[in-house]
Amino acid sequence: MALWDRIKDSATQMQTQLVAKKNDLKSGAFRDASMAMCALVAAADGTIDPAERQRVAQLIATNEVLQNFPADDLRRRFEENLDKLTADFAFGKVSVLQEVAKAKKKPAEARAVIQIGIVIGGADGDFDKTEQAVVREACYTLDLPPHEFDL
Repeated sequence: MALWDRIKDSATQMQTQLVAKKNDLKSGAFRDASMAMCALVAAADGTIDPAERQRVAQLIATNEVLQNFPADDLRRRFEENLDKLTADFAFGKVSVLQEVAKAKKKPAEARAVIQIGIVIGGADGDFDKTEQAVVREACYTLDLPPHEFDL
């Protein structure tokens, strides 16, 4: 199986698992951590172009699991995290990872945040090394073993 197909299958499986847990994923901590994760993946290479910003915002708006929250609120949180990352990536990353850490207390939410990162990263069919690296870093932030997610 080609790498692209494996990435696509993995992202699809992650999304299916997330939908199954949708009713358990309604806390503010999960919301905040998820939007931080989306921003982190979108800006993983240190930059974000308008097309990528729009694509990730669209994925957030249409993700079934994230529909537990108002779309405008999610977009605002995503944009705030992106602004931190684009202003100063290294400094912003510390702040954004603190947002990700909010999900640490509930293992199911922590895993769901990582899965959202993988879904967002793999949505374009190319879950590249920089995206994998920030998701791996988020695993460490959440005290989750990266190998559990094939990272």
